[in-house]
Amino acid sequence: MGDLPDYFFRTRDNGALVFRVDTRNRQSRLEMEPIAVVNIRNGEIKPQGDRVLSPADLAAIRDWMAERGAALAVRERDDMARVVEQINLLAQWAQSKASADDLERLTEPVLLAMHDLRSVLVRKKAERIAAEKDGQSLG
Repeated sequence: MGDLPDYFFRTRDNGALVFRVDTRNRQSRLEMEPIAVVNIRNGEIKPQGDRVLSPADLAAIRDWMAERGAALAVRERDDMARVVEQINLLAQWAQSKASADDLERLTEPVLLAMHDLRSVLVRKKAERIAAEKDGQSLG
């Protein structure tokens, strides 16, 4: 086999199950030994069973957590940009292609979702403006 990494991270909703990759065994077979469970949201690293993680294990896991967090942040920003694009496409579709039945089925759920989004955005904008004013009055 080619050069394999020392660790494999099976991603999950909140993190990963971490395996140590071993090809240097008597049978020369690929073995993946579970060593830890990682929760990326709270930073928790739980060793599997009675295992004690080595400094190299912890360093590799922390590096992966940092890389994964950065990748998820980029993905989230891309997803939000796609949502804006989808809203624009929805508006164009509603104006030019949607049937009366399509509009009847989608109007209320879309309007409710947009109202909810607008409420959140307006509240967050007001919080930012208030925080800026507080910061200016302190300076």
